[in-house]
Amino acid sequence: MALKAGAQKARVNLVLDRMNLVSTLDAQIDKCSSCFDRSIRISVFADEKFGAFSTNKLEKKSLEAFIAKAVDTVKMLAPDPCRDLPAQDRVQKDAVTGRELDLLDETYYTIDGKQRKETALAACLGKAPGKIKLVSEEGEYSDNIYDTLIVDSQGTFCRQTETSFEYFCEVTVEDENGEKYSAYDWAESPRFANLPWKEVSRNAYEKACAMTGARNCRGRRCNMVVDREVASKFVSPILMALRGDNIQQHNSFLEGKEGIKVFPDGMTIVDCGARKGESNCILFDDEGVAAKEHVIIDRGTVKEYFLNTFSANKMGKEPTCDGPVRPRLMGWPRAALTRDDILEMCKEGILVTEFNGGNTNTATGDFSFGIEGFVFKKGKIAYPVKEMLVTGNIVELWSNLIACGDDSRSCMSKLIPTLAFSNVDFNG
Repeated sequence: MALKAGAQKARVNLVLDRMNLVSTLDAQIDKCSSCFDRSIRISVFADEKFGAFSTNKLEKKSLEAFIAKAVDTVKMLAPDPCRDLPAQDRVQKDAVTGRELDLLDETYYTIDGKQRKETALAACLGKAPGKIKLVSEEGEYSDNIYDTLIVDSQGTFCRQTETSFEYFCEVTVEDENGEKYSAYDWAESPRFANLPWKEVSRNAYEKACAMTGARNCRGRRCNMVVDREVASKFVSPILMALRGDNIQQHNSFLEGKEGIKVFPDGMTIVDCGARKGESNCILFDDEGVAAKEHVIIDRGTVKEYFLNTFSANKMGKEPTCDGPVRPRLMGWPRAALTRDDILEMCKEGILVTEFNGGNTNTATGDFSFGIEGFVFKKGKIAYPVKEMLVTGNIVELWSNLIACGDDSRSCMSKLIPTLAFSNVDFNG
């Protein structure tokens, strides 16, 4: 339709997303919902001009009119010769059925509303499993099927179909002084049978109980251990700084650092997004370019920027990828370190288990985050702390890396383990 309307090239991303959700409140069904979305996004290349449009009206006549108007609109824009489809030798050729990564659980099609409700209720605590009073418990079971297809006028055809099953729980407890504390936990799996939903509510309760008696703590410079649940907070700014659009717009603290050692030997980031059977994996990016396992940062040296076709053409460089599919941070040399091992190694400092707001400046790498966690002494947790602020610079922070664990959660989109840094500034 796009070519017939006057475009020279076009790409269509078709997405189907269906989610079923059951929420509970204090071990009672609170809400049931089902959401369904099906839409297309069409990228139009006409007369060296470019535009992207989306619609969920997929009837043929409606699409013909929509696409014709889209092409007419693009022809009125200023030329944008850097926009193009990716070269065919970079496109994924092995994602035809959508099931190549084995992420579709056929069980999804057999689960009905009754089973969803039963699962959500069975995951609830109902009553406190310990001595500390349970004030409230909010749970949420959901299952999702996601189907994405990319086709373009050069013959690209990429498809992936996957399922996801999740359970989330947030609890509030009350100590003997009437002070209330909240915490959450969650789990996800592409397969229903592997979802550890029974553990989630108890974990949330135990986390909330551990925070009872949390106190304000005066500022200090000390070791910081960052729990694996939240450690991506100090990796995400690095990935953002490697994006081609930020590099090209001079809005990155890693501009000009390709091929240069910026971080310590103990830091290696690998994109492992095309692994069969693992959550959050996909065989191609938004352009249809094949995902592959490759090193992003090698023992501290920046190996590549994330350059899609447009960013690469704009900067006169070879394209790489639109971004990491599933980044994994690994220490060097590898060591099977857990959080407890790292606390013992660091002896004293603050363990960060939660972030409460804050931001990072992509251009400079400066950051400021509100945190909660625990003071630890002699390698053991001493007492909980709240309402603290950690500040610094991402590059300087990583230059003080003490340890990188080997305990990342497989269900997370970024595989980041427990981390430890020295000489970190905390304000009370």
